[in-house]
Amino acid sequence: MSENKNDILVQVDHLKKYFPVKGLKGPGVQAVEDVSLFIRRGETLGLVGESGCGKTTLGRTILQLHNPTSGKIVYDGETIFEGEDPWQADGEGRMVHVKVPKPQQVNMLPYRRKMQIIFQDPSASLDPRMTVGEIIGEALDIHKLWTSKAERTERIKELLGHVGLNTEHANRYPHEFSGGQQQRVGIARALAVRPEFIVCDEPISALDVSIQSQVVNMLEDMQQEMGLTYLFIAHDLSVVRHISSRIGVMYLGTMVELAESYELNREPLHPYTKTLLSAVPVPDPEVSRSRQRIVLEGDIPSPMNPPTGCRFHTRCPYATEKCKQAVPEFKEYGPDHWAACHLLG
Repeated sequence: MSENKNDILVQVDHLKKYFPVKGLKGPGVQAVEDVSLFIRRGETLGLVGESGCGKTTLGRTILQLHNPTSGKIVYDGETIFEGEDPWQADGEGRMVHVKVPKPQQVNMLPYRRKMQIIFQDPSASLDPRMTVGEIIGEALDIHKLWTSKAERTERIKELLGHVGLNTEHANRYPHEFSGGQQQRVGIARALAVRPEFIVCDEPISALDVSIQSQVVNMLEDMQQEMGLTYLFIAHDLSVVRHISSRIGVMYLGTMVELAESYELNREPLHPYTKTLLSAVPVPDPEVSRSRQRIVLEGDIPSPMNPPTGCRFHTRCPYATEKCKQAVPEFKEYGPDHWAACHLLG
């Protein structure tokens, strides 16, 4: 998957992330499996899918908060990770560990200034022993972004004001804030180093509905002011549709569809995407009654022992024998509209 290199900020090719399980043979939890995507400068790429499908793991692996198993990650034209897959199928189809060259990695400290994350649970991501000022100022200290204590204090106040908090909040502890305020602190911390790219890991899922729109609008405003690029991970398709330029759909660690937001909602190609869209509530009762709701049967397979072939075939009503045997290629079926499904030809 490629694009004009000058337009791309983040590119991921055939990325995999496995978590070994102690006492068990094999690769363990296959959380991210052969994902390829790119994110253009200044855009928001939405990422949706069921709980446990690997959205958060993908975001953290791109930032190398998790060490990738294999694949390639390119940031602003520079390769920051490249490695071969140490797990290969033997003659009987079993996954065996083989010796491969050591992955190519770079010192990530300079990239930490450019790549940040807003965590899903604000209360769990903020150190309860530190004040808000210390939490935000920690990034300034690590990257040596101040020359005097007065400059550091002024920068913290500026960041608090930017996310709608008062300067006096710098001396308070996280437990003294509401969930929405805690998330604003997390956003201020991510902005402290003036990043270019932010992974928004379900930044509104833990907030009240009345606060969610405020945070989404704030993220959009900051994107316009600072030229930020987002990977926006969420469950709520209506929110993702609102904020995203393009949307990627994941199922059991794989990317099944990727397209422009309007195109994906107007003409989804993959059966799983159609199922997700059919579940989005519609405020008009007449339209809601006339819509066909697609209900999947069966449970999500375990990522420790995923199905052969297409990982969705165990729940897909249109699955054929080919779907059970061969992994579908993730390829382009229209302008900037990618999907992985044998039914599409």
